[in-house]
Amino acid sequence: MTVDLFAGIAVSDFATALTWYEKLLGAPPAFFPNDVEAVWEIAEHRYLYVELLPERAGHAMHTVFVDDFDERTAAIAARGLTPAKEETYDNGVRKATYADPDGNEIGLGGGPA
Repeated sequence: MTVDLFAGIAVSDFATALTWYEKLLGAPPAFFPNDVEAVWEIAEHRYLYVELLPERAGHAMHTVFVDDFDERTAAIAARGLTPAKEETYDNGVRKATYADPDGNEIGLGGGPA
């Protein structure tokens, strides 16, 4: 069985969101379904998309767990973004939470160092 996941994020300014998410994800969108949506494939069958929906912007909370946490957070920092919050849980799991211009939260989680 194949399952595709599309995690949506409402934004208030499409152009600003495109620039910010390209910095976060390190690439331009994989495709544009229409004039107000942009989609990134973050892993096979797993997509993150932004959509111009100003009335709903700022309420997303997504976390992506990755096996290359240190490398990804370093690459994101090199592209000019810093986490709004960093945490290490009792079991050693780490999380870096980034806030887009609307306040949507995109977290990266990683195993113990």
